[in-house]
Amino acid sequence: MTTYAVAHLRNVRMGPEIIDYLQSIDGTLAPFNGCFIIHGGEKQELEGAFTDDLIVLAFPDRHSANAWYRSDPYQAILPKRCASSEGEVFLIDGVDEDHRATDILAREMATDS
Repeated sequence: MTTYAVAHLRNVRMGPEIIDYLQSIDGTLAPFNGCFIIHGGEKQELEGAFTDDLIVLAFPDRHSANAWYRSDPYQAILPKRCASSEGEVFLIDGVDEDHRATDILAREMATDS
């Protein structure tokens, strides 16, 4: 199942550190079959206000996503992003094509029992 690495970044300061990070990250993704799905971009706000940056990377599975994040090449550039931005980063699994919104109800009911 596809796993996504999601970054919600604020106060991104464009400077030498983040530029080096951006120039280096693509090479860290390739060995783990990771790719960008969302990388900033123009937003059309439908509800509320979202002024921050959203980045979504896709990996074939949770193992690949974890291996990428913990890899020496990524860990070497991670401090450059952290020094140039604030935010949250997490991994989350996608859903199957046949997933329906009500599937979440069955899962909730099972945990309540």
